[in-house]
Amino acid sequence: MEFLAGGRAEVRITRADVGKRVSVRRRTGGGPGEAAFTDAVGVLTSWDQGVLSITRRSGECVRIEESSLVAAKVVPAAPARRKVPSAGARELQQVAARGWPAVETERLGEWTLRASGGFTRRANSVLPLGDPGVPLDEALRRIERWYGDRGLPAVITVATGRADTDDELAAELAGRGWRDEAHTRVLISALAPLADTAADTTRVTLSREAGPEWLALYNRTGDGGDPTDAARAVLTGGPSVWFATVRGADGQTAAIGRLVVDGRWAGFAALEVDLDLRRQGLATLVTAALAERALDEGASAAYLQVEADNAGALACYHRLGFSDHHGYHYRRALPGGRD
Repeated sequence: MEFLAGGRAEVRITRADVGKRVSVRRRTGGGPGEAAFTDAVGVLTSWDQGVLSITRRSGECVRIEESSLVAAKVVPAAPARRKVPSAGARELQQVAARGWPAVETERLGEWTLRASGGFTRRANSVLPLGDPGVPLDEALRRIERWYGDRGLPAVITVATGRADTDDELAAELAGRGWRDEAHTRVLISALAPLADTAADTTRVTLSREAGPEWLALYNRTGDGGDPTDAARAVLTGGPSVWFATVRGADGQTAAIGRLVVDGRWAGFAALEVDLDLRRQGLATLVTAALAERALDEGASAAYLQVEADNAGALACYHRLGFSDHHGYHYRRALPGGRD
């Protein structure tokens, strides 16, 4: 990795480069048997209070003390791939969980219990990746107690439809009286073609914060669009989050969207268009603008989640180039549902 400029190393990045792909070298101490320096390449996602956060293509976040920097520079983004990515369901489940992070979590073996004051099922359900570490009936009892202590229903997210999903767990829960609900499809796409779906995205405003007008159109955070602390924490959580807004001719919010960039993956969510302004290409416009932003941060693949009975949204996403990857649904414990 070449950092030399005129025969000497230089730090050639500033806080203004947050969001860009960078290459950095830092001092590590160089004790016995250790390298004196180590390198990292990824997107500079933050630079606060003397600490840089760099998200690698793998999704790993590296935190670097500013004082340890020896050299750094902005580097060109990797060439955008245009083929539909190859990925397992578990990888996408983990990426999606980081992109919609719960306020409170607790581990149960390889399962993760998540709670966020009731804001969305995703952030208030168990993510079962692997073995809970105890027999299933004991795991379910612990889950019901944990959610009961928080005044929430016990809900488990169950992925289905691929070799590495939880079809067997779905059957076990069904046999114990856990009701299925909110069947959802996970769609994926190469990212570069999405950026090509709109020629001019200058109408789209991108921000790191979800402002009042964005929240009013989203309208899932409470009366008047005033979010709870938990809802705001989930919406703004994730490795690199962006909020898109398009205004109509009257200056009112016409369309919105949310993006989270995590290594190679760009997650799209909260794509909403004002009821009176639909079928004017606004959802496509928002998608293209967010895709451009994600490409700038080094992502190459896109995913989103849509309820299986939302035929209009599914048709729209398929037209944009998304394809089905796997499904998931929720299993809810019912009083007296288990023997």
